[in-house]
Amino acid sequence: MASSFLCLSLLFISFSTADGFKMFVVSRCVFNSTELKDIEYIQSYYYNMMEILRFDSNVGEYVGYTEYGVKQAKYLNSQPGVLAAWRAQKETYCQHNIGGYYSNPLSKSVKPYVKLHSTTPAYSQHPAMLVCSVYDFFPSKIKVNWLRDGQEVTSDVTSTEEMADGDWYYQTHSHLEYTPRSGEKISCKVEHASLEKPLITDWDPSSSMPESERNKLAIGASGLILGLILSLAGFIYYRRKARECVGDCVLASSSFKSYPGSH
Repeated sequence: MASSFLCLSLLFISFSTADGFKMFVVSRCVFNSTELKDIEYIQSYYYNMMEILRFDSNVGEYVGYTEYGVKQAKYLNSQPGVLAAWRAQKETYCQHNIGGYYSNPLSKSVKPYVKLHSTTPAYSQHPAMLVCSVYDFFPSKIKVNWLRDGQEVTSDVTSTEEMADGDWYYQTHSHLEYTPRSGEKISCKVEHASLEKPLITDWDPSSSMPESERNKLAIGASGLILGLILSLAGFIYYRRKARECVGDCVLASSSFKSYPGSH
């Protein structure tokens, strides 16, 4: 199964009151695969554009977000039959619809490709910024995360919405502001319906270096290697001359001792 992050939503109640206030309820299924354990059912109640109450299958009960919502959650959670009915929606509503979603739209999905590059943030407490650009994917729903030494980064991250290219494909960009540390490994993790497993791209500092800087680095490395070669050649030449000198000195000493009367 594809290890992607997707959401299937259905707006099933919507009405307006005479005084202009609006209430509606949204049910949605968040899933990584068609397996029941990878599915989450969420039902949200909105009043005047504000979420006041939610049922989440991962929590197993209602949670209120306003004073009125808290009272309603307490009332609904006191009824075992109501909770059992909504807990069952994960299988009866989500799993059934997700099966169709996988067999039709997701079979026409297109894999994204990822490009990492670095830039200098204009105003930030961090000296560096990485940009993970994801291009040419379909459908539009996608999840982009940053990893630092294998652990998800949750702070100093900003991302754009999925943007249509005008040719049925989409792109998105995620920015990570950070302070470099020696020996660390930073990666961009992409999850999409077209991928059987998350696409992880590691950042290579040398690939993000401007061409002029790479040329300077290459010239410097070449100069260092040439200097080492010349130093080694000079050392070998010195050792050879030293051996020749020692041999000449021994011959001269022998000749001197064979004529003692020369004093």
